[in-house]
Amino acid sequence: MKKVLVTIGLIIFATALLVLNILNSGGFFRTVDPGFNGSISRTLSVYGAEDLAVSREDSFLIISSDDRAARFHDRKHKGHLLKLNLRNPEAKPERLTDQLTIPFFPHGITMWKMDSAVYKIWAINHPLDEHTIEVFTLFGDSLVHQETIADPNLVRPNDLVAVDENSFYFTNDHQFAAGWKRIAEDYLGLALSDVRFYDGEKFTKVADDIAYANGINYDQSRNLLFVASPRDFLVKVFQTDQSSGELTFIEDIDAGTGVDNIEFDESGKLWIGCHPNLFAFTRYAAGKSDNSPSEIITIDYQSKGDYLVESIFVDEGEIIPASTIAVPFDGKVYIGSVMDDELVVWERN
Repeated sequence: MKKVLVTIGLIIFATALLVLNILNSGGFFRTVDPGFNGSISRTLSVYGAEDLAVSREDSFLIISSDDRAARFHDRKHKGHLLKLNLRNPEAKPERLTDQLTIPFFPHGITMWKMDSAVYKIWAINHPLDEHTIEVFTLFGDSLVHQETIADPNLVRPNDLVAVDENSFYFTNDHQFAAGWKRIAEDYLGLALSDVRFYDGEKFTKVADDIAYANGINYDQSRNLLFVASPRDFLVKVFQTDQSSGELTFIEDIDAGTGVDNIEFDESGKLWIGCHPNLFAFTRYAAGKSDNSPSEIITIDYQSKGDYLVESIFVDEGEIIPASTIAVPFDGKVYIGSVMDDELVVWERN
């Protein structure tokens, strides 16, 4: 009887440790202290501006917009790509995809300048429980759909980044689409997701064993790839092989928060929209809560072991819930989110 009681006690103790670890690793116990320098100068009406792509040379922003909250309300659900002129302080986002005839529910986006007047845009699309990558050409304010990439490698694509006019890396944030295995990935933090490379013809898995691979971006000047792992509160750093696309792992950066999409400023510093409490975010994304805390961090990465992580914007979800992306441009920061109906413009001091 004593052995039975000891065994039961050990099981209870181990279970309690597991639960505490899950809660702690998801930011459940973190205190969110709101604060930032500057003020909110504008809010622009855009549903679910989950990802943004910026042209610093031509001063515009491409917005990936999907009204994800529509499934909890009586609204039609259709996504768009929009363009925002960053030199006109009064400009409003203009839809580029009104004439698009395919089902379109965009997620991560990336952009590559082809020549002086033409851009190529890739957008992850989730139509009817499928996953594709839609390829567009942008000329001025005219967006033309070029092709649809569909492949079994697109398991659960989240974000992508172009490395030239034909090639890109993308993240699969899950290995399983549904069921108890999907739940285990989310709550146990199982490192089963991956990064894959597309060379214009074929897909190759180049990194795996990542807990919820999410945002991704490429520093072309240093051949470095940065991948967000929000479930582990990490940013993973890889060296890229330009000829093959293969990756060499360098290190994990402890970001201390649930990192989402990654952007760079003019100096190469990383700007990341984050979720400091993943449990609050999960409830918000499921329509069970009205808000979720937001955070923006920067990472000044110099070399292995030489970097500085700073939290520069924290909000309880009152200004913008569930921030996913932060794009700095000319003293302003454009902040998007999963399901909010506004794109927030933060003007820094």
